[in-house]
Amino acid sequence: MISPLSRLADLRNHAGALLSAVFAALTAIFAKVGVAQINSDFATLIRTVVILCVLAGIVAATGQWQKPSEIPGRTWLFLALSGLATGASWLAYFRVLKLGDAARGAPIDKLSIVMVAIFGVLFLGEKLNLMNWLGVVFIAAGALLLAVF
Repeated sequence: MISPLSRLADLRNHAGALLSAVFAALTAIFAKVGVAQINSDFATLIRTVVILCVLAGIVAATGQWQKPSEIPGRTWLFLALSGLATGASWLAYFRVLKLGDAARGAPIDKLSIVMVAIFGVLFLGEKLNLMNWLGVVFIAAGALLLAVF
């Protein structure tokens, strides 16, 4: 039996994920309007500067700053790789928004959910059950239906 505290933690995680989805949706809409009259790469730069300033403020205000010298090399490596992947993703995504409809481009971008499931199993040893895989298939099918038809 799952404890009430465990269920509460799950609800908080789901609420955070839902909030993330709402902000991701707003990102697509705001970005589509924002790239209308400028180069998509420059738009990505502006977005990145805004994010840097906001996060620097949050880390400073909440006292979460850490000495860079105390961060393990492996952590630096994977955060740098994550940053490079994020940058490449944002550049491609803003280009898609510049050239096409947000309602058709965003679902293809969300195929990343399918790829995370596959990569998580292949590279991180995570386990998905049959129902999880069915959800992955539905997400892929839904994204393709939205983008293609």
